[in-house]
Amino acid sequence: MSEISHTAILGAGVIGASWAALFLAAGRSVTVYDPAPNSEEQTRAFIETAWPTLEELGLTDRATPNALAFAETAASAVDGADFVQENVPEREAIKHALYSEVEPALSEDAIVSSSTSGMTLEALQAGWQDPAPFILGHPFNPPHLIPLVELTANAQTGDGVLERAEAFYHDIGKVTIRIRKGLPGHVANRLQAAVWREAVHMAVEGVASVEDIDKAMWAGPGLRWAAMGPTMLFNLGAGEGGLRAFCEHFRDTFNGWWDGLGQPHLNDDVIETLVQGINEEANGRSPQTLAAERDALIVAMQKSLKSIRLESNT
Repeated sequence: MSEISHTAILGAGVIGASWAALFLAAGRSVTVYDPAPNSEEQTRAFIETAWPTLEELGLTDRATPNALAFAETAASAVDGADFVQENVPEREAIKHALYSEVEPALSEDAIVSSSTSGMTLEALQAGWQDPAPFILGHPFNPPHLIPLVELTANAQTGDGVLERAEAFYHDIGKVTIRIRKGLPGHVANRLQAAVWREAVHMAVEGVASVEDIDKAMWAGPGLRWAAMGPTMLFNLGAGEGGLRAFCEHFRDTFNGWWDGLGQPHLNDDVIETLVQGINEEANGRSPQTLAAERDALIVAMQKSLKSIRLESNT
């Protein structure tokens, strides 16, 4: 187990509550701070709902479900914490103000990791007197189900901070990548944005319905991408020749597709087209029902992938 035993959660919305559930499942104590008046009730309800899924995934062997506390201030929340996961709104001023409050209260070796989905490390480091303990640790929603964490550090990050954070994330079951050059949106969100941009373009152009475009993804490349990334899959697609043969064969094809990709913008008309399409796809199912279907599918895939990867490593 990582040397990190006590954690703090700053911001207990969907992301923060999900992190709290996972940290507890992994045997850590957790102190939560969120200024919303009903945050404790909502966080406890989220954890209670998420717990059976964590059990099904085999992530609760070291669980400490009762090691949960709530603080009245951000500074008191981080007091004594080895690891702090920050999840406050994506506004620079809010994050900087929070960092100013908690920095004097941090333990000497504490790590602070931001869940920011789009802001760069350099922009957030400006809110610190000494940014040495601070990194980006961006999860994919919901963190207790999706393994990915994107890690970003730079020359201002303290020695060993990135490595200790990575070891902690691995210990609680996460899959990490290291981002070498910061860009807004990091890696995974930029990939998402690129795919969704073309999905929106095709819907607006009437190429197919929103439902059929979604179906083309989950019944087609989405299944393959759950197993391996697109570049490795194309490498396999050319047989013995590998990626070089694939690129040489499909060079003109892909260049033509790339040149013809759409560049839609989310104006009122485009949003209305998408909302109408998604209402038809939902077909009366509530967001809660759809979320339950999503989570059940993710759990089933995670269990299968985990089993296969365990077998391949033996």
